[in-house]
Amino acid sequence: MFGLLLTVMGLSIVGACFINDRTIEESKGEAVAEVVDTSLTRTVVRFNTDEGRVYIPPNGVLYPADLQAGQLVRVEYDSRNPDLVRVAGRNMTLSLLPVSSSLAVLWAVLLPVYWLLRRPTAR
Repeated sequence: MFGLLLTVMGLSIVGACFINDRTIEESKGEAVAEVVDTSLTRTVVRFNTDEGRVYIPPNGVLYPADLQAGQLVRVEYDSRNPDLVRVAGRNMTLSLLPVSSSLAVLWAVLLPVYWLLRRPTAR
């Protein structure tokens, strides 16, 4: 049951990435953003929307790998909701490797444990 729960959670992450990317594509705005701060949980960027408003998404940017504070990077965002922003040229395919490798390790551990626990004991 634990393995199924984690598998559903992993697949939900990939699904959420797909939905976010599709939402951005439906009403895409583009900008050059400055990376304000990077931490373990999020990467904060600041950019100007098409209306000229300076915007800092509270949840950070999607797909922030290898970004550093002070760096300028092209971003794509949902013009209806600038909270949803990703690094330009990056998409949900970047979530496939970490999710699939995590699930592979999970099942490589759980299946042998399940097999050992289900084996009939010798009398």
